[in-house]
Amino acid sequence: MTLGFSPCPNDTFIFDALVNNKINTEGFEFDVILEDVQTLNSWAIQGKLDITKLSYGVLPLVLNDYIVMNSGSALGKGVGPLLISNFKFQNTNSKIEDCLIAIPGENTTAHMLFSLAYPTAKKKFFLRYDEIENFVVENKGLGVIIHENRFTYEQKGLKKIIDLGDYWEKETHNPIPLGGIVIRKKYSIDLQKKIDALIKKSIEYAYSNYPELTDYIRQHSQEMSEDVMRKHIDLYVNNYSLDLGTEGRSAIKKLTDVYGKVNDTIISEQAIFLS
Repeated sequence: MTLGFSPCPNDTFIFDALVNNKINTEGFEFDVILEDVQTLNSWAIQGKLDITKLSYGVLPLVLNDYIVMNSGSALGKGVGPLLISNFKFQNTNSKIEDCLIAIPGENTTAHMLFSLAYPTAKKKFFLRYDEIENFVVENKGLGVIIHENRFTYEQKGLKKIIDLGDYWEKETHNPIPLGGIVIRKKYSIDLQKKIDALIKKSIEYAYSNYPELTDYIRQHSQEMSEDVMRKHIDLYVNNYSLDLGTEGRSAIKKLTDVYGKVNDTIISEQAIFLS
């Protein structure tokens, strides 16, 4: 089965044991593809992979083909994207509307959260998440940052305008649904549940050896320091990663409702979650 996830430490932490046979995979073998989240989002829209990480912002577009797994998600509080600048910036909608704003992908949760906070901002364009920090450093405009850039932007003299995750939490009273793992609906429920259980076992194995960082995490960490790798894991891997639970599912459903409002469309009542 094809399996796609990002090279970020939270994803390699989650999948290391599964894809490197550190646990009993019960006969399943995976053709692993590591790509940035926007590429994975685009592929999900195309139905390219059997199992894939994606941004929850793109979920409404893929529900015909995919269903959300209970394990492997990134949700939480205080983990959302940040809108940043390289100068002191007064937080007003009118001024933000005048700025060019780099977003880490059209179909990302970051874009959805930005649109919720600034629905009238139109001067947006989409850039790989790991290129946005330099875009802002070069004074080309504002940027929405995610992942490890949350831990590095201040070192480059950049300023936070707003924590978009904090805005979401205050507006909706839900944890922030950033990304999750989906599997194609064409597979049987029994197979879907087996894969879901293996992902959970992989996370449990990773935690049993943490805070040790494996070579697999290091080799894909894009030259991060070990401290930043651990901060990344601590921020994005938690109890919601082991099991969404009622609260996690409620947050994801709320995000699909927001998508419908932002895009003036109706999200059909389809099965979203693995039972």
